[in-house]
Amino acid sequence: MEKYKCIIIDDELFAIQKLENYISLIPNLSLLKYYTDPLEALTELLKIEPVDLILMDINMPHISGIELSKEVRQKTKKLVITTAHTQYGYDAFEVNADAYLLKPFSLSKFASTIMRLFPNHYDVHTADPSEDFFFVKNKDEGLKIVKVRFTEIVSVESKLNYIMIHTTKKKILTYMSLTEISKILMQFNYFVQFQRSFIISKNFIEHIEGNMIKMSTGLVISVGDYYRKDFSAFLTERLIKTGRKK
Repeated sequence: MEKYKCIIIDDELFAIQKLENYISLIPNLSLLKYYTDPLEALTELLKIEPVDLILMDINMPHISGIELSKEVRQKTKKLVITTAHTQYGYDAFEVNADAYLLKPFSLSKFASTIMRLFPNHYDVHTADPSEDFFFVKNKDEGLKIVKVRFTEIVSVESKLNYIMIHTTKKKILTYMSLTEISKILMQFNYFVQFQRSFIISKNFIEHIEGNMIKMSTGLVISVGDYYRKDFSAFLTERLIKTGRKK
């Protein structure tokens, strides 16, 4: 599994510790090293191979994060400026930063930023439609890598920065967005989306009443206004009429 190597540069140790914790919770991120002294960081970064991500504070002694960024920008694929001050947005733009995180930022804000910078590289492995399964990390099982068969997926539910995969056997909570998983599932004609927060398998629809869909697991979802046209077309295509009006 590919690991993205990252470096933290911040003169405040508690800020580094908070980022360390966030990084440890994000799959595929690996902290290579941190620096509290920007001059030491400058000296060492110029000697090493480029890394995937640098998280850098701005207000630091001797040399600011903006000045340091200009020197080491070529040493990282992605540069994220972290600061408690709002006035540095333009400076971050000038040094070609990929993101700007205003302290204090939450885990969800950090995670969504990382997913935007490294799209389609989180948790789904061997998600090839020519195969009948893929792997994800299940948060509820200590990030154990579990196999998910496409044919056993009943529904997928959006849970902020996570998704809950409801299968015929269990529920799996994994770190990715509904948009990302939809790119994989929608390659199969038995997955549909009739509601903003759910993707469902047509194979496990138990019954439909009005605009309510009940799945075989007992899950009931309502058809969203945006999806009414698609839902109507689906019913028209699949509904067998037993008689005609004279």
